[in-house]
Amino acid sequence: MSQVKTAVVAARTMASEVGALCAPERNAMRPTAAPARLILAALAALLLAGCAVEWENPKPARQLAREEQPPGSAYLGWRVYQDRCVACHGVDGQGTANAPNLLRRVQSLGPREFVSLVLYRYDTNLQGEPAATRGSREAQVETLMERRDQPLAMPAWRDEPRVNAHVLDLYAYLSERAEGKMGPGKPVP
Repeated sequence: MSQVKTAVVAARTMASEVGALCAPERNAMRPTAAPARLILAALAALLLAGCAVEWENPKPARQLAREEQPPGSAYLGWRVYQDRCVACHGVDGQGTANAPNLLRRVQSLGPREFVSLVLYRYDTNLQGEPAATRGSREAQVETLMERRDQPLAMPAWRDEPRVNAHVLDLYAYLSERAEGKMGPGKPVP
């Protein structure tokens, strides 16, 4: 704001000086010079005010650019993907006969929706049993991945610490792949 105030003070000073110079008793020979000088002073004030706004905004613009990046680490997300997702969704997330293309899917999701889908939405009772009688989570995942019981269904991952702790990293990895910011393969840590 200080640059704007400085510009306004400078414009007022210039306008008062122009007014003093253009007084009829001092400049009786050229009565048309007063409006031209006044317009010139006003334009100079507007130009200075415009520059002041430009000087004040770079820091917030950089901050907004940083906030635009998805939360999480793409490298850690890649590691989680390789550990838990690659068997169904393919090496680079582009889908298989058993599971959809995640790169296309993640483009329409924000971080909050992604977390909800991965951790909660697909919470199903795999064998139709009450939750208390179900086998271990690891055994259920293995059964799903090998397609021993029924058609493959996406499990809920909220009880899996490796996924739960890094779900935003997984989102960062898939988002960067979907937006073309990162190619297939292992990202740089």
